[in-house]
Amino acid sequence: MTEFWLISAPGDKTCQQTWDKMMAATTRTNNLSANHKFNIPDLKVSMHLQHQPFLPCCATELKVAQYMADVLEDSRDKVQENLLANGVDLVTYITRFQWDMAKYPIKQSLKNISEIISKQVTQIDNDLKTRASAYNNLKGNLQNLERKNAGSLLTRSLADIVKKEDFVLNSEYLITLLVVVPKTAYTDWQKTYETLAEMVVPRSSNLLFEDNDSGLFSVTLFMKAIDDFKHKARENKFTVRDFQYNEEEMKADKEEMTRLSTDKKKQFVSDGTGKNFLLNLPHPNMDTNLIFISSLQGPLVRWLKVNFSEAFIAWIHIKALRVFVESVLRYGLPVNFQAMLLQPSKKTMKKLREVLNDLYKHLDSSAAAIIDSAMDIPGLNLSQQEYYPYVYYKIDCNLLDFKV
Repeated sequence: MTEFWLISAPGDKTCQQTWDKMMAATTRTNNLSANHKFNIPDLKVSMHLQHQPFLPCCATELKVAQYMADVLEDSRDKVQENLLANGVDLVTYITRFQWDMAKYPIKQSLKNISEIISKQVTQIDNDLKTRASAYNNLKGNLQNLERKNAGSLLTRSLADIVKKEDFVLNSEYLITLLVVVPKTAYTDWQKTYETLAEMVVPRSSNLLFEDNDSGLFSVTLFMKAIDDFKHKARENKFTVRDFQYNEEEMKADKEEMTRLSTDKKKQFVSDGTGKNFLLNLPHPNMDTNLIFISSLQGPLVRWLKVNFSEAFIAWIHIKALRVFVESVLRYGLPVNFQAMLLQPSKKTMKKLREVLNDLYKHLDSSAAAIIDSAMDIPGLNLSQQEYYPYVYYKIDCNLLDFKV
């Protein structure tokens, strides 16, 4: 199970004692959860903490993860293994969380840190929209061409079916038409096509191609008889396709489809060399300006991997900020609380909640006034339904099941 509970409780004489009590209550007799200390540094506390502008819940990491699943298409089962944070899986990153001092300097005010995160995730979000739009246009154009080469003979492209020798070309008087005939009407076609109009060339019809429902027949006639032939064909439920053999146009269509298909694959398919490339990272707040990324993924997937990591890291730092602020608001100054990460199983969640409530219910009366005044703090997003005697936030690493 990938759900975690990020909680905090005030320190007793030491924060270690708070940790030991929680461990004793949740693991030593009943194994209700796997627990980890969650290290939040001593952030700069403002005298006006209640008015600090904190970020709303970040959904960028969800968007990037789900778009990666869309892009990888047939490789969706590989998506989860590409969703890494700082090069490790998400559970490992969370359970070993360390505040990133380089990206989010703790000497900065909480307001400045939140603004740094906000600018970073906004930039990723905007870049994602731009890249997604370009890729979706490419994918849409390719699908339109693919659709022309599939489906019913009534609508699909005929360029890959017919050959030059199927047509009378460069004639001043004659023209070859292509007619779609239902399989159930083959006999009727053979009996009637020569008499559908005057000036149809006898025995000029040939079956060129057939699918499950219909066949594509050629027929040659004089140009002046085209309108009469089409009218009579329609009355007999034969469909004349609007098609003229033009080698240059057909070649251009095939080249366009090949180009689009190649461009699409380049976004996430290896060039076969297996080399490593240096990729310039787009955000100055990243740990380094250059990173080695395998060419086994194309540029779009590489971008998604790098920026998913950045967005997820930002999201967890937002959680840490919220725990810090709410803990100070509830438990007061000087700062003295222990943040803890609990990983329950589905079977133990109800019991774990009961144990935690019993362990921390004495905090409720002293915290009630503080939490009431904190309810409207932007970003804390508290409600009566999710309020517990202890600070609580849920973190779910199974991002592909969420809708954004």
